[in-house]
Amino acid sequence: MWPWARYAITGVIGILIGSGGAVWSVRAGALGGATAIGPWTTGKDYGTAAASAKTRAVVALRGLLALPATETRYYNAATDDAGRPLDGKCRYLVMGGALPVKWWSLTLYDPQGYLVANPANIWSIGSAALPAPEQAQWLVTIAPDRQPGHWLPTGKPGRFELTLRAYLPADRGAANFTRDQLPSIVREACA
Repeated sequence: MWPWARYAITGVIGILIGSGGAVWSVRAGALGGATAIGPWTTGKDYGTAAASAKTRAVVALRGLLALPATETRYYNAATDDAGRPLDGKCRYLVMGGALPVKWWSLTLYDPQGYLVANPANIWSIGSAALPAPEQAQWLVTIAPDRQPGHWLPTGKPGRFELTLRAYLPADRGAANFTRDQLPSIVREACA
């Protein structure tokens, strides 16, 4: 084989491996997946000029609109507190308390970042919808079938992810929330 052919084949293989690795890295990347806090991941550079190329690619692929950390902090979870992937056949309790923010929302997505179709047309729960007595200690059940109280339907079997958006943080997004401040995600049972 001619030397130039070996170089060309090696170059093509290198481009394919590099491109495949980059695509996998972006598709597997959680929103701002730079820092892990229990099952939650976050970062501070989206919505800013300092955002890395990877962060910009992940936001372009999965985030409809990413605001800077001074306005909104994003926390994404693809596993429960025990490290098991979130599964649409299972029932989970997401338990949290008051966050140092003006308001927050918890939204369920598929692994590609899309809302999961469900007959109830419920995709998110927000602090503004909680009665005042529940603001300091709240509970959301995530399950395929209707549940009493605050419920997010999984819609169908398969993996899902949760995104907690914390709007107007008290510290203007300077620091991450602690594990104690972030909600816990506990799997109760699976069908």
